[in-house]
Amino acid sequence: MRRITTFLFSVLILTSCGTNGSKQVTKSTIALEKNYSVKLITVDPGHFHAALVQKIMYDQVSPDVHVYAPEGPDYLQHLERIKLYNNRAQNPTAWNEIVYTGPDFFEKMLADKAGNVVVLSGNNRKKAEYITESINAGLNVLADKPMIIDPADFPVLEAAFKTAEEKGVLLYDIMTERYEITTILQKLLSQNGEIFGSLTTGSKQEPAVTKISVHHFSKTVSGKALQRPAWYFDVLQQGEGIVDVTTHLVDLVQWECFPDQILNPSDIEMISAKRWPTLISSKEFKRVTGLDDYPSYMQNDIKNGQLNVFANGELVYKIKGVFTKVSVEWKFEAPPGGGDTHYSVMHGTKCDLMIRQGASEKFVPTLYIENVKGLTFSDFALKLQKVVKALPFDSLQIKEVNKSSFKIMIPDKYRVSHEEHFGQVMARFLQYLREGKLPAWEVPGIITKYYTTTSALKLARGK
Repeated sequence: MRRITTFLFSVLILTSCGTNGSKQVTKSTIALEKNYSVKLITVDPGHFHAALVQKIMYDQVSPDVHVYAPEGPDYLQHLERIKLYNNRAQNPTAWNEIVYTGPDFFEKMLADKAGNVVVLSGNNRKKAEYITESINAGLNVLADKPMIIDPADFPVLEAAFKTAEEKGVLLYDIMTERYEITTILQKLLSQNGEIFGSLTTGSKQEPAVTKISVHHFSKTVSGKALQRPAWYFDVLQQGEGIVDVTTHLVDLVQWECFPDQILNPSDIEMISAKRWPTLISSKEFKRVTGLDDYPSYMQNDIKNGQLNVFANGELVYKIKGVFTKVSVEWKFEAPPGGGDTHYSVMHGTKCDLMIRQGASEKFVPTLYIENVKGLTFSDFALKLQKVVKALPFDSLQIKEVNKSSFKIMIPDKYRVSHEEHFGQVMARFLQYLREGKLPAWEVPGIITKYYTTTSALKLARGK
């Protein structure tokens, strides 16, 4: 829910605090106007997703946000993004960032307990530790994906969820792709026996479910060219692609194919996995990081003058007996007019549901119904029209593409940007906080998801 508030005049005070640390306090009277049930703590915000959580205001969330971070450019870029939201002409936000920096930033956060929800979106190397210690301190945690990037941290994550249950706090990851309209419609139609039938089992060569995404290192976020930190290109800090973006795709497989079902690692059988690098030239590296050269910690990944980033990965696995393929690829930048893309197909006994987002679709996600089986095309069209009309979205229309497929025509009002999805995830998390619990299927599903990604990484590395 959006709330427009005038950002009141504030006074900046700088004081020395902690071990070589500094505290920047912006006194605000906004938070005094209301007792807020949620107070955010942002820890080491090195990824732009940390700011996107604050792109809008929320009724139950205090405008005062405490930020704890090491010295350096990461947190300064985060503050600049928040400032842009506060100063924009339309629906400006009114966040008041209270910042502590220093080498003891995390220990200081745990000691202060200045809020009740820790937001984690940054360098992933220590994320398992940050999650564990925050949960042990009795704090709720909203973590950007991936929660873990190392197979060795999987039992650590399992233990964190157990502790969260014991302490009555919530641990949740940011799954924005559940809010994409074509994905929602694909899920709804796949549950309709008249149209889709049932999900096939598939095979290793022809999986029943395939999800492929293509991403780009150079992109625009909130109207500005994105500057990424150098560590983002180090897989020991950001994570390999097979445990990073694939988290979204594995999540969607579970969410769409087995809705509201409790899944466990025993439901997963890994078939194959592979990984390969994206080559980044020094010129490209400088363009997105602002650095003249690769940092020394990347020297082992430099081959023939180019940085090898293992950002690409593919896994084939069975989930409850259904063959599934998930793949992610990173390129340096998108073609003109393009952006990150998503491809998804679910094979049913009566038709296939396919999402494409290529040049033919002008890079807009589009849902197709293809390969109609068991009915004449005209009879299927009548059934599809009736089913689509009954969906909880008005103004949807079907359009014949050829004599074997249709596409769903979706009004612009349902086209929500990726950046806006973060507000939707936060709204859902706030609902769960009010209720005091996550759905029964959610935690087992998160654990199963990270078991899948980390198992794939082990297999791809041959370890």
